[in-house]
Amino acid sequence: MSTATAPAPTTARKPATMAQALNRALRDAMAEDPAVHVLGEDVGALGGVFRITDGLTKEFGETRCTDTPLAEAGILGAAVGMAMYGLRPVVEMQFDAFAYPSFEQLISHVAKMRNRTRGALPLPITIRVPYGGGIGGVEHHSDSSEAYYLHTPGLHVVTPATVGDAYGLLRAAIASDDPVVFLEPKRLYWSKDDWNADEPAAVEPIGRAVVRRPGRSATLITYGPSLPVCLEAAEAAKEEGWDLEVLDLRSLVPFDDETVAAAVRRTGRAVVVHESAGFGGAGAEIAARVTERCFHHLEAPVLRVAGFDIPYPPPMLERHHLPSVDRILDAVGRLQWEAR
Repeated sequence: MSTATAPAPTTARKPATMAQALNRALRDAMAEDPAVHVLGEDVGALGGVFRITDGLTKEFGETRCTDTPLAEAGILGAAVGMAMYGLRPVVEMQFDAFAYPSFEQLISHVAKMRNRTRGALPLPITIRVPYGGGIGGVEHHSDSSEAYYLHTPGLHVVTPATVGDAYGLLRAAIASDDPVVFLEPKRLYWSKDDWNADEPAAVEPIGRAVVRRPGRSATLITYGPSLPVCLEAAEAAKEEGWDLEVLDLRSLVPFDDETVAAAVRRTGRAVVVHESAGFGGAGAEIAARVTERCFHHLEAPVLRVAGFDIPYPPPMLERHHLPSVDRILDAVGRLQWEAR
């Protein structure tokens, strides 16, 4: 009699979009914890402008996934009260620049409440903000506002660039007892990757960067919507004989100094890439931290490739405004020249 056993079944993996992963993260969080509530403009019956909340009202009811008036300050203010009474609200700001009316609530209350009460009253609020360009949006629909948030003590600031991270980081954000600004790159909502919805990615702690592509010539430090551009630039750099490392920050606050410094020390050169304006942007802080920790390992100054210091341009001009492969490779070329 044969004693051979049948092979263990393999778990099917199929292409999924970032939007689908975010939707699944919200659904799983709401199913596991009745304290999780979703609120925002058009998140209910419509399922959100980008359909991230599609089906949640039907599954959990209007009291768990709630349409709100067009009043961002009121939305976030309501979330503060909900969190004070033990709920875990997930707020959607419909577009990046639409979040600005809620700044008073964010800065004065959300970011400070835990410190103000000496830790007695945390505010476990997740603030989802679709951000960035690349979709042909007009002014007020394509801002990259991360610098405002990361400059505010008391907030965590997270941005996924892959389908798996969209699920895992959003679950971690909702589970956090600290308020999290969760920046969702609009241009990546429809990006696809092999992902198993039945066995989603592990929920990892917020605050860890990851090397997406190892290299030896220079390190491209990036996050969110600029990751695919950096990976494309690293591939194109082979023609120049450059072997570029690509590091995805994933979390701007907390910042993973250890992983970033180790990557830059390996290559001796670094370029920070992001969509937002360069002056006073996230790249300035990153470049400063890298310089402070890696000065004696650097072969050239840390450079930045960023959006221009202008209000977001009309759709026909955004391809000139956003970091591109050519602009990134030009910066890498300058690194090589500086090292001579």
